[in-house]
Amino acid sequence: MQVIYEDNHIIIVSKRSGEIVQGDKTGDEPLSDTVKAYIKEKYQKPGNVFLGVVHRLDRPVSGLVCFARTSKALPRLNDMFRNGDVHKTYWAIVQNKPSQAEGTLEHWLVRNEKQNKSYAYTCERPQSKKAVLKYRVIGQSDRYYLLEVNLLTGRHHQIRCQLAAIGCPIKGDLKYGARRSNPDGSISLLSRKMEFVHPVSKENISVTAPLPDDPLWHCFGVE
Repeated sequence: MQVIYEDNHIIIVSKRSGEIVQGDKTGDEPLSDTVKAYIKEKYQKPGNVFLGVVHRLDRPVSGLVCFARTSKALPRLNDMFRNGDVHKTYWAIVQNKPSQAEGTLEHWLVRNEKQNKSYAYTCERPQSKKAVLKYRVIGQSDRYYLLEVNLLTGRHHQIRCQLAAIGCPIKGDLKYGARRSNPDGSISLLSRKMEFVHPVSKENISVTAPLPDDPLWHCFGVE
């Protein structure tokens, strides 16, 4: 965990792939507990530390995660994430080049809870939710392409599912059609940038996650 931004109301950290944001049935220590311990130690706080989870990243994904540090900021951040007032930019490494260098993808996603997977359709289906994202190719190596993705909706496994639907599964993402896994179990998807108006101070906040240690991320000529 690396702290990217913090003030009295908000803390934003860069999570490593493999970390879970919130506790689940695995019993592994979640990122939320790690952040609480960091706050408790840094500020010498007695008793329990308040920390609100306002969004999540899939376990194999790395990058920016925002938490609320106060009960004042929590409902406001929840509303901002729900209403799309937090602009999130992702970077994804894919093996296949999209047919267009940039575009908007619209699908109807159906989530299968048992499989923990979403399926993309071109028209509305029962229990489906509309998913929209914009992408553009921003780099390429001899074997891979780097895409910048902006989410316009927030659906389960949305980027993973929609990119797979156009024949561009994310590197390492076996669940959505990648040919092989990454050695560390990650998928090559990074929550790269987050921009929003601070829910309390009303300042413009813009933060960027560092690139993962994997040399592949650094071979596209964009930092």
